[in-house]
Formats: sequence, C-alpha cells, structure tokens
Amino acid sequence: MPLTPQEPQIHERAQGPSATPPAGRTAPTPRPVPGPRPVPGPRSATTPRPGRPGPGPARPAPPAQRSHNPAGQPEAPGTAAPTASAVPRLQLVPASADGALDAAEEAVDLLLDSGRAPGDILVLTTGEQHPWAVHELSFGEAAYWAQHDAGEDVFFAAAAAAGRVGPRPVVVVAVNGGGEETLVRLLPLARERATELLVVCGDPDRTKTVLGAGV
Repeated sequence: MPLTPQEPQIHERAQGPSATPPAGRTAPTPRPVPGPRPVPGPRSATTPRPGRPGPGPARPAPPAQRSHNPAGQPEAPGTAAPTASAVPRLQLVPASADGALDAAEEAVDLLLDSGRAPGDILVLTTGEQHPWAVHELSFGEAAYWAQHDAGEDVFFAAAAAAGRVGPRPVVVVAVNGGGEETLVRLLPLARERATELLVVCGDPDRTKTVLGAGV
C-alpha cells in the first residue's frame, strides 16, 4: 500500500493595522503571526540528512503521536513494549527497483513524523548502497559501525552487511536490485531484526512469496 505523508496545516491569522488607542492609553503589543512550518532538516543536529547534500538546520522535535493511522502509512509506535519472540507487523509498499530507495526514504520520514526516534530505524538495501552509507564508509569501517553501535540515528546498511546489524524496533527494506537470492536471504533476516515493524518497499507479491503465505 503506498505511503501517503500527511502534513499538519498551520492556519495563519491575518492581522490588519491596529486601531488607534484612545488618548492616555498604551497601544497593546501586536501578537506575532504564526509562520509556515519549517522544512524538516537532518535527523540529528550533527548528522546530515542521508542522501541529501550539505548540512542543514536541526530537525524540529517530532510532534505528539497521531491518534489515527491511515492505510498505507507506517504505523506509529505502540504503548506496549515488544517481547523478544513477538512477530513484527508487516507493511508492504509497492515500488519498482528504481523507486525503492525513494520509497524507503519516504517511509522513514513518515515514521519520524509519527514520533519514532531516529535510533529506532534501520534501513537495508538489496542492491546498491544508500548514498549515506557510501559517504560514511568513505571514512572507514570503524567510524561507520560506531554510528550503528551508538544507536542514535537512522542507520543504512547493504544486504551483505545485514548479518552484522543488531535488532531495532523498525526495519525498512528497499528492494532496489540484487536478485532473487539476495531477497530470499535478506527478508527473513530483516524480519528477525525488526522487533515491532517491518516495512518492505518493493514488489508485494515477491515479498509474500519469500516470507510465506501467512504474511
């Protein structure tokens, strides 16, 4: 089901010129007009948004959890703590191999907007690396995996490294190539790593075939 982001609307209050106050009275201070919603910045104050050039302003604090969950939108976190044996919920996002990375980024944005912490989310790719992973790996494996171990931000990894990643509440899989063998190996592993929610951006029929008819 496609992901549809929902943006809260901020209605600006029109202000005209204030009336001239009676003699001997001080004119009241005009109330500020609410401005437009700021454009989301990076997922943390120090880490640039994955796949986006250049640093930007710090991402605003996530809003309160929404009380509803429209169809096709990644679910907001529940109130009950997951158990180690719990089977994660599955969300299927139809996407082609060429559009899977974009679909995965949109899923991450929706999850963050719904109240998920950046460190809750792991993104795995079946084909080529996400640009963020390519950039961070240019500084060396040690620095790259140190960010994974810190668990403070969204982490991106390729299928070849999926066996090394630890569990996170949400795992997003971008099926952006890699062949059937890679998909068959990665999807069950991704389901094991996800403690609450697994989002797969790719062909829903292939996903169901790999994970079983009961998904």
